[in-house]
Amino acid sequence: MNFFQAIFLGLVQALTEYLPVSSSAHIRIVGDLMIGRDPGAAFTAIIQIGTELAVILYYRRDIIRILGSWFGSLFGKEGKDWKSRLGAHNRDTQMGWFIIIGTLPILVAGLLFKDVIETTLRNLWITVTVLALFGVLLWVFDSRSKQIKTMDDMTAKDALIFGVGQMLALIPGVSRSGGTITFGRAMGYTREAAVRTSFLMAIPAVFGAGILEAVSAVKDVSACSATKAADACAAIGAFPGWGATIAATIVAFFIGYIVIIAFLKFVSSFSYKAFAIYRIVLAVIVALLLITGKLPAIDPSMAG
Repeated sequence: MNFFQAIFLGLVQALTEYLPVSSSAHIRIVGDLMIGRDPGAAFTAIIQIGTELAVILYYRRDIIRILGSWFGSLFGKEGKDWKSRLGAHNRDTQMGWFIIIGTLPILVAGLLFKDVIETTLRNLWITVTVLALFGVLLWVFDSRSKQIKTMDDMTAKDALIFGVGQMLALIPGVSRSGGTITFGRAMGYTREAAVRTSFLMAIPAVFGAGILEAVSAVKDVSACSATKAADACAAIGAFPGWGATIAATIVAFFIGYIVIIAFLKFVSSFSYKAFAIYRIVLAVIVALLLITGKLPAIDPSMAG
């Protein structure tokens, strides 16, 4: 992957991260079409940090308020009893705990199934299947579910369900926002509440994955540079180097911030039907490319 290809993938990441269409699927598909192979989980996870920084900037006041209340209650500001520490008297404190609860499923699954996530689950036939499946689910739940719940109605059980939706996004094609929004609409949350919850819950998960992958990439690059061993260099895959990766992350940040504003305005007036249709059409197109041999289902470097 060269510098300009990395920048373009950063743009793709920014345009698709917040939409319920799966940024990881787009990176996987566009990467194969552009450079002839999967850009890799490490590059994908690192550039996602850029789009999450955009989320933090946009929701900075909410984040500061939630963190302040959570830490204050934890240390007894709202009361010394355990109910007060868990946010019985403060919704912002509760939201802090709900974000933690919603992060647990993807944290546990990510640690337990890391190797499978980075290899087997990146098969494009799996991507096609979940793209279409979650497109249908999003369409059905968004059109049939009531819009009666706001974030003030959230419970620990709801937070866990949101978290399961986020966990499923470990499969390229599900979409982190798509999974959480679909599950949120199925529970009757408004479109705006589902989106806001999706964005806030993604922050610790995406940053955690990005940092872990960055550390892993540093080790792999160092090992390859020092030994030139085939195994060590193969681990880098299509990683374009730190300069190009950082540039792609910056592009993802700036363009991502604009996309957040546009997406929130869109969902305040329109349904998710257009995104559901897009997912299904994209799944059909990719399936045709796979059938005709224009795209490999598995990265050639992993085929052996």
